[in-house]
Amino acid sequence: MAMVNLKINGQKVSAPAGSTILEASRLASIDIPTLCDHPALTPIGACRMCLVEVKGQRGLQPACTFPVAEGMDVQTESPRVKDARKFVLELLFSERNHYCMYCEMTGDCELQSLGYRYGIDHWVYPTYTKRFPVDATRKYFMMDHNRCILCRRCIRGCSELAANHTLGMQQRGAESMIHADMNVPFGESSCISCGTCLQVCPTGALVDKRSAFMGRDVETEHIKSVCSQCSVGCGMDIVTRAGNVLRVEGDWDAPVNGGVICQAGRFDPLYEERQRITRPMVRRNGKLSETDWDAALEAAAKRISSAGKELGVLTSTRATNEALYLAAKLFGQELKSPNVGLLNGVAPKLSGEDASLADISSSDLILLVGADPVSDQPVASFFVKRAIDKGARLIVVDGEDNGLSPLASMHLQMADIEKAIEVAERADSPAVVYGAGVTPKAAQALRELVNKAHFVALQPGVNTQAAVAFGLNNGFDVSAAKTLFVLAGEEDWDGDGVLDKLRKDAFVVAQASYQSPVTERADLVLPMAIWSERAGTLTNTMGLVQKASAAVEPKRQARPDWEILSLLADKMGTSLGGSFERISALAAEQLK
Repeated sequence: MAMVNLKINGQKVSAPAGSTILEASRLASIDIPTLCDHPALTPIGACRMCLVEVKGQRGLQPACTFPVAEGMDVQTESPRVKDARKFVLELLFSERNHYCMYCEMTGDCELQSLGYRYGIDHWVYPTYTKRFPVDATRKYFMMDHNRCILCRRCIRGCSELAANHTLGMQQRGAESMIHADMNVPFGESSCISCGTCLQVCPTGALVDKRSAFMGRDVETEHIKSVCSQCSVGCGMDIVTRAGNVLRVEGDWDAPVNGGVICQAGRFDPLYEERQRITRPMVRRNGKLSETDWDAALEAAAKRISSAGKELGVLTSTRATNEALYLAAKLFGQELKSPNVGLLNGVAPKLSGEDASLADISSSDLILLVGADPVSDQPVASFFVKRAIDKGARLIVVDGEDNGLSPLASMHLQMADIEKAIEVAERADSPAVVYGAGVTPKAAQALRELVNKAHFVALQPGVNTQAAVAFGLNNGFDVSAAKTLFVLAGEEDWDGDGVLDKLRKDAFVVAQASYQSPVTERADLVLPMAIWSERAGTLTNTMGLVQKASAAVEPKRQARPDWEILSLLADKMGTSLGGSFERISALAAEQLK
């Protein structure tokens, strides 16, 4: 890569050709203040906070958009530059009602921090002359136009990252306002509540309702983890304080999602309304009553050990690699139970190696077959929509209610898959995005594109890739189960045609986090830790193994998924691997 040599504040700096002054300064650890700039967004030079002095240029230039050139001489903190930045701040503070003492973001606000940096201690121009509206119609976060600085980060995040295009700008000049769709309340708009705009906002204009006024950033802890709401495996940042989860943010350094997460990952787990199970329970006289772990495990071990061929096992794919490995070893290898299945379907393997979501964005034609990422893997749908924004065509081969159908140039039924393949063969860089809904005939036809297209499997469930690799998808026959072990975990499962077909005298052991029809039917309930309380690894739909971290302690007597299975095996006289580190290593080795 060609390099350009320049001087910034007298310091010799080298940067790749095509870089901006801001990018070059960051490479050299030279700080230039910004407001409208964000590393994940296209720079637009709107706020003018990054103004710098370039020798030979008549006026000051925005560092975020001005390209570097050989021999360029830049000053980032000259008196002229400082005066200009202070003037910009004075205008920004006067434009809206920035009363920091009452703002949720005080202490964490980028505008406030720059005010301190440049000595803004009074208003030079009149302020508080006009009231601006507050829109709280969205469930999870609100928009306070009094705090908005019109940096347009939210607009760019909505269009460039989520590719939803809900937000825009209305009016002009001092009357400019952020609006949704055709200026409707945000709660009535096409907003999908992914929270991307919320995370990129530099001030208190966009406020998370749940964590508002719950503590400044210096008072919190940030734990990097992996989302377990679908099989994409987005990297996330769990923000906690005093043992409580305040909010979830996207991890900008995550390899899969690059910081973007969806409503299911950011908000839904924090608004969970189901009743937690936090203590072991056993059925006595027809009713579940609390017991201790030792008694519960002893009863479960005794029943499972004596079940023989009448043992059935159903597993949620929300479990970690470690738990799935132990389940496969205990029920498959040790007990040799043939009656083992998953709570969700499985997408077939159509190519040797699956592509990444980034390959979708660079494709000129996308075949979406038997999958609905809008409802099942929302972040994957963002990548599809980004490609469409760049000019890619979308062909949906699925039902009429597919969430991406309105954006498709062609909609086909599964029987017409050959028509889609003909179009794909004429494309330069096609991508096949498929799920468990693809029929065997369609799957066979799609293999014609193996040497031409990128294949991205969108597995239903969460850790389905690992569950299949461990052999937990052998098929399940409810009629053969007189003793049923259900690793339900956090799964919102209503029994789905299993419980009503189960023998009335069948003994049910449920390892679960929440009350459900399964726990209501169970004879033994083992309380399991939830996503924020357990550590382990998860294998995403593309086969990438990622580390999930515990952010808080398990509630009351709940225990991590792998630990419960390990303790159960010990009660049965079987050692399955010992420590967590050993089990994790064995699971990783088997997944290679």
